[in-house]
Amino acid sequence: MRLTPPAGRGAIPLALALAAACANTGEPPGGPPDEKPPLILSVYPESGAVLPNPRGDAVIQFDGVIEEQSGGTGAGATGLAARILLSPTAGPVDVSWHRSAIHVKPKEGWKPGRIYHLQILPGIADLRRNVAKDRRTIVFSTGPVIPHATLTGVAVLWVEQRALVGGLVRAQLLPDTLAYLALVDSSGGFRFDNLPPGRYAVFAIADQNGNRVRERREAYDSALVTVDSSAATVLWAFVHDTTGPKLRQADPLDSLAARLTFTQPLDPTQAPDSLRVRVVTLPDSTPVRVRGLLAQARYDSLVTRERAALDSARAAHDTTRKPSPLPRDTSRADTLGLRPPAPVGARPVPDTSGLHLILEQRPVPQDKLVLRFDTMLIPGARYYVEVRGTRNLGGVTADGHAVLVVPKPKPPPPPAQPDSTRVPRDSTRP
Repeated sequence: MRLTPPAGRGAIPLALALAAACANTGEPPGGPPDEKPPLILSVYPESGAVLPNPRGDAVIQFDGVIEEQSGGTGAGATGLAARILLSPTAGPVDVSWHRSAIHVKPKEGWKPGRIYHLQILPGIADLRRNVAKDRRTIVFSTGPVIPHATLTGVAVLWVEQRALVGGLVRAQLLPDTLAYLALVDSSGGFRFDNLPPGRYAVFAIADQNGNRVRERREAYDSALVTVDSSAATVLWAFVHDTTGPKLRQADPLDSLAARLTFTQPLDPTQAPDSLRVRVVTLPDSTPVRVRGLLAQARYDSLVTRERAALDSARAAHDTTRKPSPLPRDTSRADTLGLRPPAPVGARPVPDTSGLHLILEQRPVPQDKLVLRFDTMLIPGARYYVEVRGTRNLGGVTADGHAVLVVPKPKPPPPPAQPDSTRVPRDSTRP
């Protein structure tokens, strides 16, 4: 039996529907993959908007479906919440996924009379795992006119001598307790735009767990900055210990020096003082005279100069030694740009000269000092070393002690014995 479409006016729409279904075949398989990162189509509220009574959520609309769990992980903000930064707020922020949109709202609700900063951070991905690498900031107001003051700066880890990449920066307008938030970029810099003028307490925090607050064992630094039209600051983050540095161990370097290791880095502005050191022999407690207490870098430089002076004195008495050739003058070649080319395939070295110049503004903290003696240490002897009043980076002082053990020299190896099983050579045989 053959099925025929009904005659009359209903046959034309049915034929058009069948033709459209046959023509819509979709994208042909095997085409080029989509590698474009997700693109932001619109944001509500728009940047620069003034909304005295905002309602609902702030909405970030993308050009396609984004991944629900894209973003970082950690004990604090995770998933999409790690890619959104809303400030200033007095509590947590709700970040929800709506296929091709992200909805943002503070749990306390929108408060009147505030300048809100909504930052969309890199790391949002679509379903094809294409990741957006751009950062975007939307500033809107719930009452006052949007200001135009700017605060910039650099945040570094003082002890580690590197940029505080990914660190959290809080700019708190005094006497308010709320803070504007920003993250440190790959070069160590941070920036706040559209800030209200005033006096700020600025904190740079190594936010290791991602909860966007300062924990007790996280490195941080703070500064008071007055922002008029623009201001800049440098923050040196380090772990603030409430107890002072204590002597952990003492190890011999040579017959006239020992290395002292402390429980935490010392304040590099505190000059080492040998008068704060007491050394006695064990077990009879005979005092040992101390020649000096030096920083590790100072000791290395001193030893290098002493060895160079000794080598030059030996070379002056050695008449059989050939004079060393003069070093080649490369200053002219450097000026003319005649440096040897970089190897083929070598990665370009990033220009971090600005960061190096900032790190050179302060000495490098160390947790070691070198103790020098007037007399040679006795092999196999034990010494009691006490150091008083050492200060850490936060200004806290402490006393400590350790026992220095001088090892005995290893005995020389026994002389080689002749092999009695070997047949002596016959010297009379031609």
